[in-house]
Amino acid sequence: MTDRALEHFWKNGFHASSMDDLVKSTGATRHAIYGAFGGKKQMFLACFQRYQDLVVSPAFTQVEEDDATLEQVASYFEIQITRAEEIGLPGPGCLVANSATEVAPHDTEVHAKVDAHNTRLKQGFLNALNNEKPDVPPEELEMLAGLLVVFTNGLWSTSRLTKDGEFLRTSADQFLETIRTRITAP
Repeated sequence: MTDRALEHFWKNGFHASSMDDLVKSTGATRHAIYGAFGGKKQMFLACFQRYQDLVVSPAFTQVEEDDATLEQVASYFEIQITRAEEIGLPGPGCLVANSATEVAPHDTEVHAKVDAHNTRLKQGFLNALNNEKPDVPPEELEMLAGLLVVFTNGLWSTSRLTKDGEFLRTSADQFLETIRTRITAP
């Protein structure tokens, strides 16, 4: 039931998803949804962890490895862009990035889920940057890790608007090249 709810929320968003829509999408009764989750919002919150398990972690865990570098960051982008192409571009974007603009500004629980996701991304990117160029001042690497989070959210938002996977790839490649140049500049 959670996987089908995730697909529905990911494609349609929270506010455009009525309980009737969720009953249709999941094949579950209202009673089953309320019994399992307590309601629409709790179901939505449960979908965040499922999204991490199914979509984020399979691609991002490599960036969190002890020896990760910008090569793993590039691979993360490639995996997610390929996935978006397989689903079909323009696609649903990123559940978390979508929720950051749709729900998080008005809901503290969703805001906390978005923050946790972005913190995970920042820590992973910081890990890769530290391994790539450990002699760069920590505050510089932290700032660049934050920029990578902003870029990532923008990239996945752009994937909701473009049919061109190559545009997404080129954008990711160029951004990473800018980061490499920044950390290797004298």
